[in-house]
Amino acid sequence: MKANLKYILSWLVIMIAGFYLINALIMVGVIDDFIENMLVTIGINIILATGLNLIIGFSGQFSLGHAGFMAIGAYATAIITQHVSTELGFIVSLLVGMALAALIALVVGTATFTRLKGDYLAIATLGAAEIIRNIINNLKITGGSAGMFNIPQLCSWPTVYILVCLTTLVLMNFIRSKNGRAIKAVREDEIAAEAMGINTTKWKVAAFVIGATTAAIAGSLHASYIQTISPSNFGIMESISILVIVVLGGVGSMTGTFLAAVVLGVLDTVLQNFGALRMVIYAIALILIMIFKPSGLLGNWEFSLKNLGKHFGKKERG
Repeated sequence: MKANLKYILSWLVIMIAGFYLINALIMVGVIDDFIENMLVTIGINIILATGLNLIIGFSGQFSLGHAGFMAIGAYATAIITQHVSTELGFIVSLLVGMALAALIALVVGTATFTRLKGDYLAIATLGAAEIIRNIINNLKITGGSAGMFNIPQLCSWPTVYILVCLTTLVLMNFIRSKNGRAIKAVREDEIAAEAMGINTTKWKVAAFVIGATTAAIAGSLHASYIQTISPSNFGIMESISILVIVVLGGVGSMTGTFLAAVVLGVLDTVLQNFGALRMVIYAIALILIMIFKPSGLLGNWEFSLKNLGKHFGKKERG
């Protein structure tokens, strides 16, 4: 217990140090508005991809519906904050978006995870995301296909940074808990897990609901920071972009997801000046990475302060 508390405190110290480091770099002018925008985008992508990695990498279920849950969070924030343009309004919109995403994910997951697997499940979750997008596209309160503009900017880089830290802590603690081990057992062998008394459907749906909730958080941050959203922002290409981060980093590695989100975020920013060639170069870079590292940048490897401490402890004793 004391050891776990020590490592949790160590991570908190690292996160606080990271916050003050970024703040100091902004104050001295090393990080300008352009780089700050890149950091915010990377942070939002980390929240999206870590939630999807929980579904794909740890529970072993293939989902293409992440953009739909992101849209729920984005529109909840856009609608509520246009009426209540305060920090409290933003927090309420964040919680409402999370609750709606969790509820819809529970309904979709319960209906599909009991009957479908693999590619069929991916198609079903994609269909669910398209249903969400088309409902939004036809509602007056959401602005229809034109979308919503002049959303109050109540989100800044500290908000994104804090929520990246919080979602990561929650996800990692869940994965390393007894419940997380049950989810990984379902991924490894569903029949064997069921034979051991694990309710496989329950844990598959649980991972799906948690992943959808994190997508709603990212959607809320995106809407509040960008200040303009439309249904076209949450199509299949958005879901695929998030999937690319998960696969590139390594399916089943949260550390890999962080690394891939940073690499792709920086690469996308650097290629801004290449115009039409940008996406071609971006695609070639992805192909080359996957050819030479098909398991992703880190495979299923996970960085751990606990293992690092043990490693240095052995060296000292040696």
